[in-house]
Formats: sequence, C-alpha cells, structure tokens
Amino acid sequence: MPQSAIIPGDSPRQRPLFALLIRLGAAIMLATMFMLVKVGDRRGIDLPQMIFVRQFLTLPVLLGWLAMRGQLSLMRSHRLKSHAMRAVSGTTGMVLNFAAPILLPLAVAATLGFTAPIFAVILTFFLLREHVGPWRWSAAIMGFIGILLVTDPFHARVPLLGVAVGIGAAFMVALVSIQIRDLTRSENPIAIVTWFAIFSSPVLFAATLLGSWDLGLGDIAVLLGIGFAGIASQLMLTVSLRMGSVASVIVMDYSMLLWATFYGWAIFDNLPPETLWLGAPLIILAGAVIIWRERINSRRTLQENAALPET
Repeated sequence: MPQSAIIPGDSPRQRPLFALLIRLGAAIMLATMFMLVKVGDRRGIDLPQMIFVRQFLTLPVLLGWLAMRGQLSLMRSHRLKSHAMRAVSGTTGMVLNFAAPILLPLAVAATLGFTAPIFAVILTFFLLREHVGPWRWSAAIMGFIGILLVTDPFHARVPLLGVAVGIGAAFMVALVSIQIRDLTRSENPIAIVTWFAIFSSPVLFAATLLGSWDLGLGDIAVLLGIGFAGIASQLMLTVSLRMGSVASVIVMDYSMLLWATFYGWAIFDNLPPETLWLGAPLIILAGAVIIWRERINSRRTLQENAALPET
C-alpha cells in the first residue's frame, strides 16, 4: 500500500473520530484507484502509463505545497543515493501493486496487500537483526495460513501468477517501509515522497514510450482518476496520522476489503472465492497482532530510554 507523507508543521490537536473518518476515506480512495487500474487495463491502457500518471501528478501537488509554505529547503539532501535505491524498490512495488488487481479479483488483491506487516516482521529479523518475539512469529505463521486459505492452491480458484504478484507487492511494501524508516532518521517525510516521484517519473515516462499515447477522452479520464485518487488517498493517510495514532486509525484500512468486494461485484460482475472469507480474517488478525506488539515494544523502548541517566 502507498506510503503517506507527513506534512511538516506544528502538530494539530488529536481528533480521533475525525481521523477515523479520514482514514476510511483513504481506504475508499485506494480501492477506487485499484478499480480504475483494472478498468484502464480493460480499456487497453498500458500499465506504465497508469503508473507514470499516478507518480507524475504527485510532483506539482507536493512541490506546490512546499513552495506555498516557503519550505522548499526541505528538499535538500545528502542521501540522494539512498533516495535512488528507495525509488527502485518503490517503483518495483508500485508495478506489482498495480498489476495485482489486474490479474486478481479486487478483493483478493486487497487481502494479499494486508500481508505487508507479516513480511515486515521477517525482514526486520533478517535485515535489521532485531529481536522478534513469539507473538509476532505466531502472527506471521497465522498470516501465512490465511494466505493458503485465500489462494487455495490445491484447487487453483485464483490465478497463481496473480497470487505471486500480490504477495510480491506486499513484500515490496514491507521492504520499502524499512527503507523509509532508515531515511526518516535524517530526511523529511514529504521530501522522501517527492524524491521518489522525481527519480521514478523519468524512468516510467521512458517506459510509456514503448506503447502508444493514442488515447481517447475516456482513457484520459481513467488516467486522471487514477492519479487524483492516488493523491487523495496519500493526503488522507497523512491527515489521519496527524489527527490520530496509527494504532487507532489503521483498523479502517481493512475496510478496503469491503470496497474492493463491492467494486468487483458492481463493475466487474465478479465476487471473490468463498475461501477468501476463511483466510482474510486470519490475515487481518495477524496484522493487528503485529501492530499491537510493535506499539507495546515502542512504548517499552521509550520508557527505557527515559529511565537512562543523563550524561
């Protein structure tokens, strides 16, 4: 799932109910974007074109925001190599995230996207060498059982290529999250998102030249819809995190399964396999447990640091 940018400035007062509503809007916008991606594919629009428009439209919004606030200096960075590496991973993840709803029923693609926290646990252990306790390992195992139930590989109710792409997309989201975690130690979050768009847009534009830009008005409308739905979801994710805690608002992310199911039924006359409703609760519960443990561990670390004597 797309990462949100934290808009610099003073922290507003917490408004938990409003944060929940905004996060719900973000889930609806994300589901809408992926629905439009599927529509675009059926209209014959190339995947690179859809991803390019999604990324390129981000630039005037974010740079315009920084310019209006007189904060373009936030774009200064001594870690352009790290930004470039994050752009490679992020672009790969975006390709997989856009390809998943094309290859799979929307609800299945959304459910596989919920596995990102599970892969984050594994990457945290192997890449960052951080301790992972029994709670998070148990949640990861439960999540993989959920994946098996959703995909039902023995009966092949969903395309295995689509499953591989959906799982790969979740893995890349987890990997990008770790890269962003490292970058935020020295870089402003909104600058991270902007540098991502700056590095990825030229590459994506070059990829679009392999296809044809001979598009009709309906195709252009779909492309703009993808871009603006993506920007709206990103901004809503940002606002929700400024007005409420991650632990309190993230529950709304799982409503994306409902919106994806609705779009699949209403627009594509397609409902997910019955096994989805067996596996999805396990995947969602696994993600919730991992987030809960992360919150407890973060609180414990803060308390331990506060207890250290000053030197």
